[in-house]
Amino acid sequence: MAKDVKQAIRERIWRLLEERDIAAFPRPVYGRIPNFRGADIACQNLTRLSQFINAAVVKINPDAPQRPCREAALSAGKTVIMPTPRIREGFLLLEPRSIPREAYREASTIAGAFKWGKSVKPWHLPRVDLVIIGSVAVNPKTGRRLGKSHGYAEIEWGILSTFGKVGEETPVVTTVHDVQLVEDDIPKEPFDLPIDIIATPTKIIFVKRVDPKPHGIYWDYVTEEMLREISLLSEIRRKNVFI
Repeated sequence: MAKDVKQAIRERIWRLLEERDIAAFPRPVYGRIPNFRGADIACQNLTRLSQFINAAVVKINPDAPQRPCREAALSAGKTVIMPTPRIREGFLLLEPRSIPREAYREASTIAGAFKWGKSVKPWHLPRVDLVIIGSVAVNPKTGRRLGKSHGYAEIEWGILSTFGKVGEETPVVTTVHDVQLVEDDIPKEPFDLPIDIIATPTKIIFVKRVDPKPHGIYWDYVTEEMLREISLLSEIRRKNVFI
């Protein structure tokens, strides 16, 4: 039932973005963390936050609407941690000191991150000061969000929190278009990651979230298919890490 409610909200937002021509490349946005017109402005608004200014290490998802955030973080001299798409190849570490300034834009793309970044096991990553993630929809009153349904942001958080790289005090920001703000009562599952701050092209919203952040990997929800697709999960399980 909860999954059906979540999917109905996703479908509504994807349709709205397409029908109003707010969606940006790659299109159609169905099944994706949707890119949107004004994603660069939302990221610019985010960079004015003290949470961004004071962060030395920022973890940012690899989706298209957050590409400007990755470039902005590198340009501000911040270390960027980017999960690879579907976490298939773990995490990439991008050090701005090791990348020519004229290559920051390239490095902010997925292909460029593989070129300029280095693969690092999560237990060797630095502690994260700020997490930036994409969303399909987010409730600004509760901080509950929806991704594209595969739970990658939650798995990434679970992995990093297992090794003490993120925690309850780590700010989580999402950049979305204003039409992705919803009033729906988004159902909560134990592993769901709530949002602290929302950046849109028009405003910043500080959320009084109603849920704590999850900790660790919720192994009861990890399927055999997930273990096959995300080799890092299998590696962690083989290490018997159940922190």
